[in-house]
Amino acid sequence: MARSHRTPRRQSAVIGAGMAGLACARTLQRAGHAVQVFEAAPEPGGRVATHLSPFGSFDTGAQYFTVRDARFTQALDATAPDLVRRWSANAVRVLDEHGRVVEAAPPRRDAHWVAIPAMHRLPQRWAEPLQAASALHLGTRVTHIARDALVPARWQLHTQGLEGDQRVHAGFDRVILAVPASQARSLLLISELPSLAEALAAVDMAPCWTLMLAYPNASQPGLQTLGPQWNAARSTHHRVAWLARESSKPGREPVERWTVQASPPWSREHENDDAGRVIGKLTKAFAEITGIRATPALAEAALWREAQTLKPLGQPWLWNASLGVGLCGDWCIGHRVEDAFVSGLELALAIA
Repeated sequence: MARSHRTPRRQSAVIGAGMAGLACARTLQRAGHAVQVFEAAPEPGGRVATHLSPFGSFDTGAQYFTVRDARFTQALDATAPDLVRRWSANAVRVLDEHGRVVEAAPPRRDAHWVAIPAMHRLPQRWAEPLQAASALHLGTRVTHIARDALVPARWQLHTQGLEGDQRVHAGFDRVILAVPASQARSLLLISELPSLAEALAAVDMAPCWTLMLAYPNASQPGLQTLGPQWNAARSTHHRVAWLARESSKPGREPVERWTVQASPPWSREHENDDAGRVIGKLTKAFAEITGIRATPALAEAALWREAQTLKPLGQPWLWNASLGVGLCGDWCIGHRVEDAFVSGLELALAIA
């Protein structure tokens, strides 16, 4: 009787469980590849993140997403039709330094979509097949990539957990970095992969300070909302680039809550400031723009050190077949949630 010869499944390690990493890992998994995903944070999603407070949730990173690519539409319809809702946002305004509307949204502006009850539910849903396969390692930071000590053609990852515990995960045919550009570059240099690291040198990602404000008194009878009648706006104020009334999004708690995202230049200038100082300066700017001068019941700030892509890589992904190392992320082509999805998907399709 002839013996059956089965080709062993290719083993892939994906570093980063943001939208790019999840799209890449899920695509490889569906193609029959063995995948392990390593995420430094305690939950998946990257900048598609939500902060939970006693007054309701705040989408601290991505405020919404667009759906331009048919493949993104198909993925959302197949995996999360119950989680996605359109957010009207009162047709986003553009404001001057004093909060005056200087430009209304163009009539053909892309629709704004959000996940319910908060943005982090979308990456959580996409991570479920990986978790079910015990293929998602949360709270696990990859510190170094090296050739496998036993099988030099393969890779091993050196990792550190939230409690400082260190492990080595070995036997990978491929390693995919789906983390922000500077993190990827640092990891590649530490791992003595300078040729790939050099390709990322020109990518520029700006930090972003995010302010969260809650006004529970505005939910009392007779006082439904504070300040302007619009729910979202882009601003030319030197400190503030974006404002959104979180409570206006579908499926959100009714307590009046605002998210304020600082401009890239201001965030970069104040990247090393303490949160208290940032809260004071951004709250003042928020009052100047919206006219809301009431004292918030909650005022918190969070910093994203790599938030908005100012200069992208200029191509959807990088892949070195001889090394078996690839890179993907929104920073390859832009800064949208959809850009991250497209980058991760196309890299997986290229190597699957």
